[in-house]
Amino acid sequence: MRAWLSILSLLIIAPHWDGPQRLGLLDRNATITATRVPLDPEHPHQRRVGRLTYLGGVALESRDPVFGGFSAMTLQGDRFTLISDGGGIVRFGLDAQGRISTPSIAELPDGPGAGWEKRDRDSESVIIDAATGDLLIGFERANEIWRYDAGLTRAIGHSGPRAMRRWDENGGSEAMVRLADGRTIVFAESTPSKRKPGRLALSFAGDPTRAPEANFSFVYVPPKGYDPSDAALLPDGRILMLNRRFSAPFDFTAKLTVVDPRAIRAGARVGGVEIAMIDAPLTRDNFEGLVVAQEGRATVIWLVSDDNQFMFERTLLMKFRIDSLPR
Repeated sequence: MRAWLSILSLLIIAPHWDGPQRLGLLDRNATITATRVPLDPEHPHQRRVGRLTYLGGVALESRDPVFGGFSAMTLQGDRFTLISDGGGIVRFGLDAQGRISTPSIAELPDGPGAGWEKRDRDSESVIIDAATGDLLIGFERANEIWRYDAGLTRAIGHSGPRAMRRWDENGGSEAMVRLADGRTIVFAESTPSKRKPGRLALSFAGDPTRAPEANFSFVYVPPKGYDPSDAALLPDGRILMLNRRFSAPFDFTAKLTVVDPRAIRAGARVGGVEIAMIDAPLTRDNFEGLVVAQEGRATVIWLVSDDNQFMFERTLLMKFRIDSLPR
């Protein structure tokens, strides 16, 4: 009885908590639905955009209010892994008819900070280490890179490279790609270069979680008015960049450009060649995730959008075939 009275007294005299609200966690039993979307709602038979052919796509939905906010994506076989900017993990298969199979939901097991706030798990970019199957995830705000096992069940290591410490809190490691020669390239979303127009970027000699200071900086020049939002390796060794532009109140445009990694040198200013622009009246949203895959001889790409968990935006997952690339 004395113990219960002590607990009651503490509850009465304890000050009210008015700190930051606890980060919402995904419901592991949430149902995910997929609704097919056309490339052009007004012309449903249109399939070409730039050098791409649209192969189909879906809008993903769930009644779980935490669902969405996906900024990073991997694809292995027909199984997607979407990672939200709050550390949520959503995995599923998707067939040619746009039907979801064997979905699973989890949370990152560790990361920057305590995990109480969204800023502690603001994951924006991901790559797969082909040698081990581990995943490397770039975190905005903390400007750190973390390595996880293939199942995203435990953190293996992490680093906060000195060169990234002064990157904008909300404009950090938005895009990351592993080149064929083992280098890892990390692009800042909005952190500008003080000397040359463009966005800061780093070329790491290998794994940035194991040798974070073995790097040099260069400047990436996105299309005018755009920010880099993801990157992926093309079969020919070049980099496919996803660039995104926001226009008030709720409009987004995306441009895909091809960057030659041979141009990446210390202090260099590197741009790309545009291959497609996804703009009105085409189906589009805040595209932040990109993967490249091979299907036979065809090179295909998938784009995923970050809906910011906002009612006027959607989570779109769209597939395109690359018909040609600039030489």
